[in-house]
Amino acid sequence: MNERRNRAWRLAARPSGAIKESDFRLVEEAVPAPQPGEALVRTIYLSLDPTNRIWMSDVDQYMPPVQLGDVMRGGTLGVVEQSHDPALKPGDIVQGMWGWQDYACVASSGLRNRIAAGDATPLTAHMSVLGGTGLTAYFGLLDHGQPKAGETVVVSAAAGAVGSIVGQIAKLQGCRVVGIAGSDDKCRWLTTELGFDAAINYRKENVLEALRRHCPQGIDVDFENVGGETLDAVLALVNNYSRIVLCGLIATYNDDVKVAGPARFANILMKRVKVQGFIVTDFLKRFPEGRAQLAQWLNEGKLKYQVDVVRGLENAPKAVGKLFTGENKGKLLVQVSDEPPR
Repeated sequence: MNERRNRAWRLAARPSGAIKESDFRLVEEAVPAPQPGEALVRTIYLSLDPTNRIWMSDVDQYMPPVQLGDVMRGGTLGVVEQSHDPALKPGDIVQGMWGWQDYACVASSGLRNRIAAGDATPLTAHMSVLGGTGLTAYFGLLDHGQPKAGETVVVSAAAGAVGSIVGQIAKLQGCRVVGIAGSDDKCRWLTTELGFDAAINYRKENVLEALRRHCPQGIDVDFENVGGETLDAVLALVNNYSRIVLCGLIATYNDDVKVAGPARFANILMKRVKVQGFIVTDFLKRFPEGRAQLAQWLNEGKLKYQVDVVRGLENAPKAVGKLFTGENKGKLLVQVSDEPPR
């Protein structure tokens, strides 16, 4: 019988510009043996996110950067195969952050979620609408954006994993929702399937002119995933006491030089705008609350989601680039191994 091996992508170089496959090194190692208090987990799904680019860089950030030679960080879902942790048993499906590898040894205290036995929800939902991206949308919009019925909410990167959920939650709050996305196909999906009131293809339209047309009463809430010129266009139309939820700045992640601030920064003062940056782990203790509400909306048919699944751990370095070209549709995942029977 062939000995099982653990494939792991390790960070080989700090990226310059866009992420390159050469920034990683694929190594094969022995499958780790769990120590007392640990369980061996086989990875089923790996999450790919724009923040991967931040983690790879040696810059000030909300977590320590991944060190050269370390396994690349990433959100994961897997199944327990062997356990020396009394809180975990073989067959348990769990979520954590053990990164870009086939196997890992984890302790129950370090996990972020455990899928309840008998839960028939697709595992991909737990990595998207019920996972980190859904929770980012839920807490970012409701706690920081505080949308009110009748207000106008703008969402950039609206067809992405976070933005698509943000827009639907805003509609549930009675808001007018305008999304910004990168293709006609994505814009149609936002308006015909997800219920957005309007969508702007930033590759074909002048964003500021389109926002003026679709937001005649101005902008009350901006859920910002992009930054750059998109944020500048929003700042031209913000209302007094509007709120900008700063979730991401993907337009600048690949820039190697310092980026000048928004040209319309003064409008934050003139319109008394509240700008709130946040990271979803700020709400870690409230994750069960968020999952419960998102699951209820999902079961009631009030939320839709889309996943873009790439098969094979070996394809992760190439696949992550889709996030920066806009090729992905919805939540980008790598399926590392087969799902267990449920």
